[in-house]
Amino acid sequence: MKTFLLFVALIIAAPFIEAQEPLRIIVFGAHPDDPEKAGGLAALYTQMGHKVKFVTLTNGNKGHQTMKSKELAARRKKEAMETARILGIEYEIMNNNDGELQPTLKNRFAVIKLICDWKADVVITHRPNDYHPDHRYTSIIVQDAAYMISVPKMIPDGKPLLKAPVFLYMADNFQKPNPFSPDITVNITSVIRKKAEAYAAHESQMFEWLPWNRGESITILSDYTQSRKEYVDRYVERGNVDRFREAALNWYTAQQLQDIRHIEAYEICEYGSRPNKARIKQLFPMLP
Repeated sequence: MKTFLLFVALIIAAPFIEAQEPLRIIVFGAHPDDPEKAGGLAALYTQMGHKVKFVTLTNGNKGHQTMKSKELAARRKKEAMETARILGIEYEIMNNNDGELQPTLKNRFAVIKLICDWKADVVITHRPNDYHPDHRYTSIIVQDAAYMISVPKMIPDGKPLLKAPVFLYMADNFQKPNPFSPDITVNITSVIRKKAEAYAAHESQMFEWLPWNRGESITILSDYTQSRKEYVDRYVERGNVDRFREAALNWYTAQQLQDIRHIEAYEICEYGSRPNKARIKQLFPMLP
């Protein structure tokens, strides 16, 4: 009887219960393997039932010491699709050549449409001061789209995104003209293996191009040995707790920090909405 009454009560109340729509997050990187810097956050969102899309503005067809561009682009797309499977996300690669990205109107319009079509609540990208021109121009293009997504005549189908998303920068180590300033820190300890696996899916980069380009030993290329796993683990350790400890205390207690081993940090871009702490907690429901 109690079960029946509860069922009836829920039926009566249903029209007055506001459904919680999944959050929609889009991450723009320059090359396949760049959005993965937000891989921990993406994994947390998808575990909670929210929607995440990675987009790269180039096809990554130049980042290899031996492979031809056409076959490399195909390989990197396949690697990106494996990352999508691991993280439970969507992944799109724009067909601009690696190393040739420019902040053109065509690319701006494409990014505007992607943000509007995705109905993004959160948009994440590189900071504009970065060593790689493709990273810098990706940031510029996304920044240039930040306001234009609200202008109907700038949208191909005339459907603007009137509710401004929060635009965020991923962390980096560059100091001039200004260093990265962490506004939001997220504990990704529980999903660090997924982030590592997402990076490892980009074999052409993690185990071939990047070691070669840095002059490192590339003996790990031959198989999935323990050293290969340790190589990726060192790569994802960049988002360590020590670096962001002070900023993390805005979101976690000192006691909670004792159990946190991996953090991703994000800086709020002034071009989107400027959320207060309550709004940030709505957009980042994994925060305590």
